[in-house]
Amino acid sequence: MKVVLKRTRVFMLLAFALLPAGCAVGPDYRSPSLDLPTRWSGDKNKREPQPPVLAQWWRRLNDPLLNQLIDEAVQGNLDVAAAKARIREARASRRQAIGALFPSIEGSGSATRSRTATTTTDDITTPPSTGNQFQAGFDASWELDLFGANRRAVEAATYNVDASEDDLRSTLLTLIGDVASYYVDARGYQARAALARRTAISQRETAALTQNKFNAGSASAVDTAKALAQAASTEANVPTNEASYRESLHRLGVLLGRDPTALASRLARVTPIPAPRLPLPRGIPADVLTMRPDVRKAERQLAQYTAKIGQAEAALYPDVSLSGSVSTTALKLGDLGKNSTIGWSFGPTVSVPIFNGGKLRAAVEVAEAQRDEYHVAWRSAVLTALEDVENATVSLAQERIKIRSLTESAQRYGEAARLSHTLYENGSSSFLDVLDAERSQFSAEDTLLQSRVNIAKDYVALAKALGGGWDGAIDAGKPEVVDTDTGPHLPGALR
Repeated sequence: MKVVLKRTRVFMLLAFALLPAGCAVGPDYRSPSLDLPTRWSGDKNKREPQPPVLAQWWRRLNDPLLNQLIDEAVQGNLDVAAAKARIREARASRRQAIGALFPSIEGSGSATRSRTATTTTDDITTPPSTGNQFQAGFDASWELDLFGANRRAVEAATYNVDASEDDLRSTLLTLIGDVASYYVDARGYQARAALARRTAISQRETAALTQNKFNAGSASAVDTAKALAQAASTEANVPTNEASYRESLHRLGVLLGRDPTALASRLARVTPIPAPRLPLPRGIPADVLTMRPDVRKAERQLAQYTAKIGQAEAALYPDVSLSGSVSTTALKLGDLGKNSTIGWSFGPTVSVPIFNGGKLRAAVEVAEAQRDEYHVAWRSAVLTALEDVENATVSLAQERIKIRSLTESAQRYGEAARLSHTLYENGSSSFLDVLDAERSQFSAEDTLLQSRVNIAKDYVALAKALGGGWDGAIDAGKPEVVDTDTGPHLPGALR
């Protein structure tokens, strides 16, 4: 046994001596670069741009209920739960890859009781016999990874963990933006439905006044019919807005991981359309490289598939592994482990690819092509991020200009409607003037409400485009399903 231990130590020392001599084939990853503008278009401020302020950007919408819904969505959303599971999967895969760097040892043991039959040879009869045989041992093997295939696998798995974590952040960014957008939509449809109801009531009053004038002989039946028709037309907007409100409400419920009608009571009370505090600092275009999680994810995937080239190239080189075994066999259990019952073996194994029809070289080319795909995907993600910011900036700026005109328009049409109604009551104006003024007032006020919705949603889009998401801690280690009774047991179908 001493000889075995000494030789085993030699075996281990040889392995450790060879390991540092190993190299890694394939390209080493370097972060890509892309020429980016130094400022966003339309930025006329000559001072140094302020860094983007994105921490809990939704609180700038000044709506406490929206803040609560976003907190609940982060905890309950199913897409977020799936992203957390992908992180756990990536981390487990990395541990698997790390395990390939170390030796593997397997133990075995057996106990056999046997009986031989009576045999007769050359008139010599051997009586039957019964005996025991005990055997124990272990086998060890270690791939030396001289050309870095396993180390490249660990490198790729590590990048994949980073990519999965950025995927979670990207999912949260999309989730928070969607919750804010659908909430703004819901409040907008509520406000538009309420406007339609108020306007229809006012138009019904005008119709009643016209009916009185008709009864007095100072108005025609045509005027009465037109007044009633306009009121009915305005009332027809209510179910349309109510349906859209319900759709937004249902979507919010699903985004929070609940049934579609779960938020009906909480949003039943009509509140103003959220109005953001502006402006929102945008920083510089290069900030999207670090702020946008989808861009970071694309960069980590590029790194992952660069490492996979090294894995594929390592298969072109010899594979060296060390293996050994120690076993002991005895007829009595107490004799196991004695020198006379111990056998051992160890030595290197070399596998050299000689001919494979170009399969291994083709695998390298596949890996290189995949790397190129992810390089293009990263560049596309960067350009898309820049486009998103520019589009959201333009939309927000132009909508702010538009709402100023719409506000004045709604005010003027309101004044015109009140004045024409007064003149009509006094008989100084025709009914057509009243009809036209009321129709124009409703249209202007409805369009103004839509513009307020658009400003809030453009603000949300800009915050998302800049990379504003959840900046709090996320526990991805807790599984969605906790298994119990996982030890040895009969399957449920057999119980």
